[in-house]
Amino acid sequence: MGEVTWFETNWERNYADINGDSGVASFEVNDESITVWFKGMQRSYTYSHDSAGQHHVDRMIQLALSGDGLNSYINHHAKFDYVQ
Repeated sequence: MGEVTWFETNWERNYADINGDSGVASFEVNDESITVWFKGMQRSYTYSHDSAGQHHVDRMIQLALSGDGLNSYINHHAKFDYVQ
């Protein structure tokens, strides 16, 4: 799993949720963070290299793009590591 560095600008998309069981609604990525919107929540949560660690952010981006496992990963590895 290599470093994720190919985002030139921020972009947002709906989370695919291929199994239909996720609490994630949408996400936005950039070079050093991922921002996640959860279903039923008014606010977003940003996980950055500084707050959660680059390896966690890179993995969250990979899971977000695949549409599977993001909510579970956040709950197990980075739940409270969002930017305050």
